[in-house]
Amino acid sequence: MKIIDCHCHIFPDKIAGKAVEAIGHFYGLPMEENGTASDLIEKGAEAGISRFVVHSVATTPHQVMSIDDFISRECVKHPGFIGFASLHPDLDTLEEECSRIKELGLKGVKFHPDFQEFYIDEDRALRMYELIPEDLPILFHMGDAKRTFSEPARLARVAALFPGRKFIAAHFGGYHAWDESRKWLIGKTEVYMDTSSSLFMLDREEAVRMIHDHGVSRFLFGTDFPMWNPKEELARFLKLDLSTEEREAILHKNAEQLFGLL
Repeated sequence: MKIIDCHCHIFPDKIAGKAVEAIGHFYGLPMEENGTASDLIEKGAEAGISRFVVHSVATTPHQVMSIDDFISRECVKHPGFIGFASLHPDLDTLEEECSRIKELGLKGVKFHPDFQEFYIDEDRALRMYELIPEDLPILFHMGDAKRTFSEPARLARVAALFPGRKFIAAHFGGYHAWDESRKWLIGKTEVYMDTSSSLFMLDREEAVRMIHDHGVSRFLFGTDFPMWNPKEELARFLKLDLSTEEREAILHKNAEQLFGLL
């Protein structure tokens, strides 16, 4: 079965260990993987995953260009990678970097509002969405038990302001905020969602209901590597009571359509 992992973080080898440790500390979770491109390819192969959406997050404006250059280089080295850019709302050269994204061959933009400390629906953020090329999907980390930067209600407001824009709400629309995702996003918006960092906690029957209520065609498989081992995350997904056709849609067909891989 063809599989595309639509949510992977990678870091340069020299800083990967420190970056992964910081993520684990932020979420209070043990981190099993080392966060390098080679580790992702190795662990992904064990799960039969052939393609990966890869990204990193700029927590300060000065990191943006180096991260985008890094992701672009890794995609050239590894044809199985689909690169997403990083942006920061305080970047002085925001307009220029939004133009450069496509020149670098990147296929979307990833935001982590909780790390980057901006609200999804604030004016600084709306300006970024206006500048990002319209054909590039925008992936958001969604939901947090400690902060309100990425509340599902905020993305619902943004989706209403940008009809037709391709937004992806990670973690079933809200990490630890699945009730809020149901209230504001599931079946009420056209945003895509990924399955990452949810199936370890979300009840299987509820996960299937959310998929069906929102629409199978708007769900993507993701592992949130290096948060989780790809093989273990795939096993969690395959335990969901979905048909073969539904699994294939979520594991690769929806992503192929969304990212123009057909």
